[in-house]
Amino acid sequence: MLSSADTGAIGLVAGLLLSAVFVAAGLGKLTDRAGTRKAVGEFGAPDLLVTPLAWLVPAAELAVAIGLLFATTRPAGAAGALVLLGVFSAAISVSLARGEAPDCHCFGQLHSAPASGKTLVRNALLAGLGVVALTERGPGAFGWIGNLTAVGVLAFAVGVVTVGLLVGGGLAFVSVLRSHGRVLLRLDTVERALSDAGLEVPEDEDSLPELGIDPGSPAPAFTAETAAGGRASLADLLEPGLPLLLFFASSSCGPCRALLPRISSWQTEHRGQLTLATVSSGDLAAIRAEAEEHGLESALLDTDLAIFEAYQANATPSAVLISPDGQIASYLASGSDEIEQLVERAAADDESDGSLPIGAPVPGLELTGLDAEPVSLTDPDRDTLVLFWNPSCGFCRSMLDDLHAWERGAHDGLRLLVVSSGDEEDTRADAFRSTVALDPDYTTGNAFGAGGTPMAVLLDREGRVASAVVGGGAAVLALAARGTKDEQQLAATP
Repeated sequence: MLSSADTGAIGLVAGLLLSAVFVAAGLGKLTDRAGTRKAVGEFGAPDLLVTPLAWLVPAAELAVAIGLLFATTRPAGAAGALVLLGVFSAAISVSLARGEAPDCHCFGQLHSAPASGKTLVRNALLAGLGVVALTERGPGAFGWIGNLTAVGVLAFAVGVVTVGLLVGGGLAFVSVLRSHGRVLLRLDTVERALSDAGLEVPEDEDSLPELGIDPGSPAPAFTAETAAGGRASLADLLEPGLPLLLFFASSSCGPCRALLPRISSWQTEHRGQLTLATVSSGDLAAIRAEAEEHGLESALLDTDLAIFEAYQANATPSAVLISPDGQIASYLASGSDEIEQLVERAAADDESDGSLPIGAPVPGLELTGLDAEPVSLTDPDRDTLVLFWNPSCGFCRSMLDDLHAWERGAHDGLRLLVVSSGDEEDTRADAFRSTVALDPDYTTGNAFGAGGTPMAVLLDREGRVASAVVGGGAAVLALAARGTKDEQQLAATP
């Protein structure tokens, strides 16, 4: 025969076990609201009651779990558990009788499986625990707390909080793990579908295709309205002879708006190294307001997405680097992290471009003219403007007439040396009056740190570098005018 103390202990253990089951069930449902609503609907609840029941069921389970912990409320908690188990079992039995097996979602994301006879057996076993907890009275789960000292009560409270955090963290981890698993399953399905369609899926991230236009390709030309009300073209943006960073954004894109302050700071930080321009789609008023707020100097409007499409910019924010000679210099960088890396790389490339400082000796290179004659970089009687040229470069072609006009002027103290990296016949067709040398491997340009064409550098008659390397038609012609002016001032000096 069991003593009253023994039966009381059995009732306590039954109550604790049942309480743990209902805690897991209630918290599991609360952490997966969508799954709970779906399960309630599949078990036949009217549409109007689906959302309320999705809240009431886990709340009732948690209330039952709490009631089972205390001696005075254990009978009510056990009765509530029996009622809930009865309602659940009845709903499952009706579904099974109809030939349906909806997902019971009994423990939310912790465990969910189609309802079956096994579910009814499990509910029956739990109901047995409920009967024991109801009929066998005994001490509450926390009756011993009254005998604890203040330190003991504090330790118990810390323990409860710690266990709660562990349980909550465990549920969150399970939720993330299950979500990640669903994503992986979806990806597997997509990969199988692509494979069935004859498309190969790269095995590793490094083999994924790059986005945008291949580097080395000519950058698509464009002309667009600016946020300030004017118009600007690709040629205008490249006119300073600096690399151009083109940012693609949208007024409705949150990450784009978050990136605008960074673009503004890069604009200041890399002035003289890079030209930065934004190409934005969306609401015109918003684009103009953002450009004014952040002081964006080159903000272009692209409401018809013509520039986006030309550069294959299918996401925002994204960016591409264009070299001073109008060539694509990078694949499309997508997202703020990739864009920041592209800016840092472009700035670092500019800082380490290998250009020679003013006053440095001119490299001793051997050049060959159009008629195979040797050509010297410097002239002992006059300064030399070395022009790095390519007849197939659109920016070179756009300044050819101005160069011919300059050549027709009187420049006795300044020699123009055209160093062409292009085709010999095309170079001849450009009909320069000045000395022309061929440099198909761009050896001379690399020696002076000239990153493209048209670019130029001024050399003095003493065989020293007399200027920084400049790029773009306007900058080249300005350097030519400066060289002429310097020579005139030198001639006028007594």
